[in-house]
Amino acid sequence: MDEEFHMGHLIRAELDRQERSVAWLARKVKCERTNCYYIFDRQFVEVDLLCRISCTLKHNFFNELADYMDGVISNSTD
Repeated sequence: MDEEFHMGHLIRAELDRQERSVAWLARKVKCERTNCYYIFDRQFVEVDLLCRISCTLKHNFFNELADYMDGVISNSTD
């Protein structure tokens, strides 16, 4: 997998872009604030959690994941 892609960084960047706090995100996705920092450190995020975050931030992070996967698939060898 490509080290360049990092879902946690994308989530944090969108949260910052919207000028929302980590505490706000934690309340909305029903997790502890400290867990949000763990999410920001993860290259990949579980589908159900990513869905909740996408809905909360009104940003479809699955588009970025799909773009990344298109690149991985097109560059893979059989």
